[in-house]
Amino acid sequence: MGDIMDERLKKLSSTIVNYSVDIKENDRVLIQYESDKCNPLIKCLIKDIYKNGGIPFVKLIDNELNSLIIENSNSKVIDEMVKMKKYEVDNFDVFIRICYTENEYEDNRIKSEIRKELGSKSQDVDDIRINERRWVLLNYPSLIDAYKAHMKYDDFYDYSMDVMNVDYKSMMENMKPLKELMEKTDKVRIVGPNTDITFSIKGMPAIPCCGTANIPDGELYTAPIKNTVNGIITYNTPSPYNGNIFNNISLEFKDGQIVNCSSSENVETLKEIFNTDDGARYIGEFSLGFNPKITFPMGDILNDEKIMGSLHFTPGRCYEDCDNGNISSIHWDLVLIQTKEYGGGEIYFDDVLIRKDGKFVLDELKQLN
Repeated sequence: MGDIMDERLKKLSSTIVNYSVDIKENDRVLIQYESDKCNPLIKCLIKDIYKNGGIPFVKLIDNELNSLIIENSNSKVIDEMVKMKKYEVDNFDVFIRICYTENEYEDNRIKSEIRKELGSKSQDVDDIRINERRWVLLNYPSLIDAYKAHMKYDDFYDYSMDVMNVDYKSMMENMKPLKELMEKTDKVRIVGPNTDITFSIKGMPAIPCCGTANIPDGELYTAPIKNTVNGIITYNTPSPYNGNIFNNISLEFKDGQIVNCSSSENVETLKEIFNTDDGARYIGEFSLGFNPKITFPMGDILNDEKIMGSLHFTPGRCYEDCDNGNISSIHWDLVLIQTKEYGGGEIYFDDVLIRKDGKFVLDELKQLN
């Protein structure tokens, strides 16, 4: 078992270094990680970075201590945090972020005012990091993740290696017809349980995601024209954010803006999130997910937004390569699964059914099923 696991880690490391962020001679690479449990992968990454002539650095982030610092911070401390972020984007070419979940609730005592100030002051630096640097984000399998997935740890580890090591080059080829169709589409309609929403994506680009920023990956995203969203959408996956977990989030839109929101719990906290800034009430991303190995939610957005037969409809900041003009310090990928087991649903492009119950129905798209 150990040798097999080592080979899968080596494959994952090679994919990250040679494909995802494409390390070149003299690239300065910052590997940020959240537990020494990630060391087997980090060792592989360091070796592969050196092979390509890159210069690796490592930074361990202790989420418990980091949360305590932010929780007790003030404007002066936040200014220093932003300086540190700026130092990183000024001095590194590539960022590899390896998350390791130990406690989803670690951040839930951080006050909303601190979050707002940190988010607004960091926005310019974060934009540089996201849009002008090469980066990749992944989750190293943890015991808590296995628990959330209702799996024995060894089985979850195997599952994680499978979903992270899919064939991204083939996936990129298979999604070309969907990209072409999406870029010719004006009106989108999404229908499902407690969901009937319309918006325009006319003239917006469609961006394929096949292992170059997230691992696991498998989505194609665009953004709605900002003021065109109308109707109701109800998500059916657990949605963690800022140390809270929300279930059954439902959003009502009028002319692009969230005018009502509800969830099974934490409703006041949910409202606070959408009051973070003006852009938090508008949508910055619409995406379809189709990683063939991911079929169920586990309350982890990086995993859940790639579920085969899912979509996410994201309040907050848009991406620079698909700019609908929405600016916000939040970007919250909320996921709706439309397979039969999760209630089903339909997606229409210009009144033509393109996906039903999570399966693409047009011949040119069926290779994505």
